[in-house]
Amino acid sequence: MAGSSPSNAAFTDRTMVVSGGSRGIGLAIALGAARHGANVVLLAKTAEPHPKLPGTVHTAVAEVEAAGGKGVAVVGDVRNEDDVMRAVDTAVERFGGIDIVVNNASAIATEPTENLTAKKFDLMMDINVRGTFLLTKAALPHLRESAARTQGANQATRTQGASGIAAHVLTLAPPLNLNPHWLGAHPSYTLSKYGMTLLSLGWAAEYDGTGIAFSCLWPQTYIATSAVSNLADGDDLVKASRRPDIMADAAVEIFDKPAAEANGQCYIDADVLTAAGMTDLSRYGGGDNPMWDIFVDKS
Repeated sequence: MAGSSPSNAAFTDRTMVVSGGSRGIGLAIALGAARHGANVVLLAKTAEPHPKLPGTVHTAVAEVEAAGGKGVAVVGDVRNEDDVMRAVDTAVERFGGIDIVVNNASAIATEPTENLTAKKFDLMMDINVRGTFLLTKAALPHLRESAARTQGANQATRTQGASGIAAHVLTLAPPLNLNPHWLGAHPSYTLSKYGMTLLSLGWAAEYDGTGIAFSCLWPQTYIATSAVSNLADGDDLVKASRRPDIMADAAVEIFDKPAAEANGQCYIDADVLTAAGMTDLSRYGGGDNPMWDIFVDKS
């Protein structure tokens, strides 16, 4: 990691809730925080092994604890308000509050408009937009308390320690790139992901000054997840993809920023790490020319 990464004490007793954290980027971010001592509550649907997807929410918790954090699994659907409230209540009951929310759960369908079913359209809107709204809304009272505790502990200068990490809501969504290429590539999926971004930017304005940071994080390149490997040309795509660790390391850097600095920002993972002093990203794989992700213009 970059030299500015926080000490383990910075995440001690800090609690994160992650949606869709059984595998992939969500799990990587959970592990990144767990390595610094965080508590992690994972809300995910996969309670039993899936033939095409590695891991379950229970194996994910085992990985969190092996990494040095404390973990709890909540089997549920981010689209379901009761399940979301159960995850939030579990975090409060087990760990005393919520300091970080990661809106990771997402659905993708990139078929042309005439081929896209209404069912898939609804699924993307329900998971991506509704799920982000439900989890953030449910956590907000506890994030307010977290922000108040942090601000009280750091009245004059920001300190490292149990109160070092500000309250954050990190949403895995892209910057609002209005390049016609991206607008026309898959309008319905774009609507759902930009909807997540707009919610984050809107909350950043709505809750400005409260000590809660609302920001977005998006990968510069394809990330080697099951969603990529299960595509028809998945083997080749994985070779040109960076590992999920790059998103985890970028997220940890963001969580270490003061709320006022991170609030309202849309980050690209590589840019975060470069700004933190990491000059060589080859450790994350992807070869000499990793494949750029959607919504990201090379120029």
